[in-house]
Amino acid sequence: MTTPEPEREARALLTRVIEPGDETGGRWIRRFGPCEVAERLSRRAHPLPGVTGTRWEGLCKRAVHANPRQDLAAAHRAGARLVCPGDSEWPAQLDDLGDTRPLALWVRGGPFLRLWALRSVALVGARACTEYGAHLAAGLASGLTERGWVVVSGGAYGIDGAAHRGALAAQGATAAVLASGVDQAYPRGHAELLNRIAEQGLLLSELPPGDHPTAGRFILRNRVIAALTRGTVVVEAAHRSGALATARSAQRLGRATIGVPGPVTSALSAGVHELLRGEATLVTDAAEIIELVGGIGELAPERRGPVVPRDLLAPQTARVLAALPGRGTATVEHIARGAATTNDEATTRLYELRSLGFAERAADGWKLADPARTGHFAPTLPGSETVPSGNGITDPAG
Repeated sequence: MTTPEPEREARALLTRVIEPGDETGGRWIRRFGPCEVAERLSRRAHPLPGVTGTRWEGLCKRAVHANPRQDLAAAHRAGARLVCPGDSEWPAQLDDLGDTRPLALWVRGGPFLRLWALRSVALVGARACTEYGAHLAAGLASGLTERGWVVVSGGAYGIDGAAHRGALAAQGATAAVLASGVDQAYPRGHAELLNRIAEQGLLLSELPPGDHPTAGRFILRNRVIAALTRGTVVVEAAHRSGALATARSAQRLGRATIGVPGPVTSALSAGVHELLRGEATLVTDAAEIIELVGGIGELAPERRGPVVPRDLLAPQTARVLAALPGRGTATVEHIARGAATTNDEATTRLYELRSLGFAERAADGWKLADPARTGHFAPTLPGSETVPSGNGITDPAG
């Protein structure tokens, strides 16, 4: 399905006239259609409702100087295209933004946007990030792309750049949503990175070719990042970080909101921790992110400590092992009493423990095996040689 050419040109014009996220402009398009809105703005006729005369005049001046065919030609030269609502490539989840959804998206790169967006995760955070944050962002991005997910971020310095680089390093899929035209390298220091993303992934923008960012446009593009993806992961963010705006948009849209914790003493993690005190979910790796945003059965592996040989003992055998003294020897009767069992049962379990290398037979009873010889841990405890504990079973809360 393809948008008719007159509507495509109208939407191209409107991306240069109406600012991203303008709810009034969105209502106009829903009510009158893009072609009529573009025509009335270009001809300065019949002002549309909801704006002052001054505002209408300002929009009309923009429309008079707009040249949609020139913008479409410039996009073509840059290897970009205009994706409109109604196109087969349009991601339907952007419609969740209602009247603030993008009028259209300028897209640079080969992949099919709608399919990429189906399995995508936003990875955002502070521009002035720490080495800890950059390392985590790159690792998470690499892990996500290795599992077939697309990493979406904003192309900025800090966490955004680390996320894109992590995905590219893993030969994975990544997309950058920009606050400038897709033919503009912003920030300048990321010119090479943005070109690599365009070659291997996608650059997206609501703004036409040649347009430059403003402070407000950075905040407004965050709603697109949140709406486009299945969930938003914030790696590092201070209390006044723009990344938190992306997380709040994700919450409003019903998307997963996810945070990666940092040191409690770090101001750059304070915003993330505030999210985690609310409705956000804590994660530590890519598998845990996918468990939250993926399909049924895409579960993170269960986290366990290392398994040691004594963990595999039967309960009654483990009780007999626990009854062996930390030092010296003990009689079968003494061990049976400590294990709350009979002498015969204790003897059976002791021979089992000997075969497994946990216990040794001595002239006057039984004792723990020599750890240097068997490789089993038997700590030295203070006290007498007949203390019925200290058999290598350490305090699990220690």
